Amino acid sequence: MAELAHAFEAFKETNDARLAAIEGRAPGDVLTEEKLARIDAALDTARTRLDRLALDGRRPPLGQGAPAPRDAASVEHKAAFDLYVRAGESGGLKRLEEKALSAGSGPDGGYLVPAEVERMVLTRLANLSPIRSLATVRVISGGQYKRAVSVRDAVSGWVAETAPRPQTDTPLLSELTFPAMELYAMPAATQTLLDDAIVDLDSWLADEVETAFAEQESTAFVTGNGVSRPRGFLTYDLVANTAWVPGKIGTVATGVSGGFAAANPSDVLFDLVYALRAGYRQNATFVMNRRLQSTIRKFKDSDGNYLWQPPLAADRAATLMGFPVAEAEAMPNAGANSLSLAFGDFRRGYLVVDRAGLRVLRDPYSAKPYVLFYTTKRVGGGIQDFDAIKLLAFAA
Repeated sequence: MAELAHAFEAFKETNDARLAAIEGRAPGDVLTEEKLARIDAALDTARTRLDRLALDGRRPPLGQGAPAPRDAASVEHKAAFDLYVRAGESGGLKRLEEKALSAGSGPDGGYLVPAEVERMVLTRLANLSPIRSLATVRVISGGQYKRAVSVRDAVSGWVAETAPRPQTDTPLLSELTFPAMELYAMPAATQTLLDDAIVDLDSWLADEVETAFAEQESTAFVTGNGVSRPRGFLTYDLVANTAWVPGKIGTVATGVSGGFAAANPSDVLFDLVYALRAGYRQNATFVMNRRLQSTIRKFKDSDGNYLWQPPLAADRAATLMGFPVAEAEAMPNAGANSLSLAFGDFRRGYLVVDRAGLRVLRDPYSAKPYVLFYTTKRVGGGIQDFDAIKLLAFAA
């Protein structure tokens, strides 16, 4: 935290010197520009280290076991799964499925991991995947989640105590469908690791798949096309926010193709913030990648205060104009007509659907002497409230 705060103070001092030179019509100093770029990179590095330290502090050590399950069925499942992973013995898992009258898995489809491992993976994904951590998450048992939304609200109004009540129009409903798509990872282990009794294989499996799953999810929730993957919020139909209609995402233009206006570039950020209704704004978050964040760090308000501020604690986010900033590398760089900045209440605006169950298929043959673990989970996503998210379009 001290390193991050020191880097930001150096950044402000150097950028102020650069701006003073520009206002004095002095030629640009190459050394100042290079120094500013180095400090900017140091800010990103310090923030990345802080996020990693915070995440590692919540991660259980590899050699320690997970908390003991509470009921006998969980104890039996964990023991059977551990034997399957270490030695390939699937008899215990088969007996559990027969007892549960389940025919949804097996040697071809893999076996369900214990509930503790699934919770561990999902918790880590929420820490690593920026959109998942902001969105609403629903766990389902089927292949898709359906939700009815109102396209037109019910008509209402004031009326006197004894006046007649005319019949009003009924609300117009539409159905949104969120299918759960399959996501896979294939970590490998040596037999020596599997034979080591002190190694907690639950934590090992979660360690191996978390990054692969998080990277794929983070991209899909932003730019996914909805074909064999979730649909990202940047792929829906767009409309200028002044003409917003349900079913489309409202946009605010910067007025300059591929960039911000030369004069008062931060004004459009205020336009974007107030394009969102007050009910959504109180829980809103900015979403952008680190390159755009580097540009916005230089913006000031009319009093000369920087709009971007570093986090106040290790588990807090940086803020822009008082709102949290989520860094999503899947967001595009600023370019002609790009949608590089999003602002909204993602808890109400975006829905992530997880199908219950994380499956593992043990494969000791394909990459001998390593043992592969084909791990799959099913996840979907899409916009559930089109009025809760606004986009900044880098367009004239």
